[in-house]
Amino acid sequence: MASTADFRNGLVIEFNNDLYTIVQFQHVKPGKGPAFVRTKLKNIKSGRVLDNTFSSGTKVNVARVERRPYKYLYKDDMGYYFMHLETYEQIHVEEHVIDYPEFLLDDTNVEVVVHADTENILSVELPQFAVLEVIYSEPGLRGDTATNTLKQVKVQTGASIMVPLFINTGDKIRVDIANKAYIERVKS
Repeated sequence: MASTADFRNGLVIEFNNDLYTIVQFQHVKPGKGPAFVRTKLKNIKSGRVLDNTFSSGTKVNVARVERRPYKYLYKDDMGYYFMHLETYEQIHVEEHVIDYPEFLLDDTNVEVVVHADTENILSVELPQFAVLEVIYSEPGLRGDTATNTLKQVKVQTGASIMVPLFINTGDKIRVDIANKAYIERVKS
């Protein structure tokens, strides 16, 4: 058991007979009335985010989760396969468990979040940034750089991303996976 004083981003709690991770929290002490904690909770199974307010000092059950290092191997009709980096054990994971599967490259190191009590796989988390090669891009027009105009390109994983006009086919770009946003062009 933990109280609202123990809240931190990333903490997994049991709430409404389901597992939620705390995305954001804020302790509020109004001038009138008791203190409370305003939170954003993300359902681990569905990914749905909900707002909830806890009275200060409320007790919640904390779920024990472990983050284990794995490497992505391959995908087939049954799902995605990963290998543990220390034990070389292979696991099979369905697509809905993976955060942003459209950015998954072969040999990518990921973290698999496992419920420690039941050994159920809760999610597969990719690194925050990825370097991807542009495989298709409409050519940019020369001199059309006065504004921050963007165009859509396709990267090697099949995902589409909005990038500046100067990005061409064959360029490597750094992408923020969570926001599906272009960060910078990477020198080869």
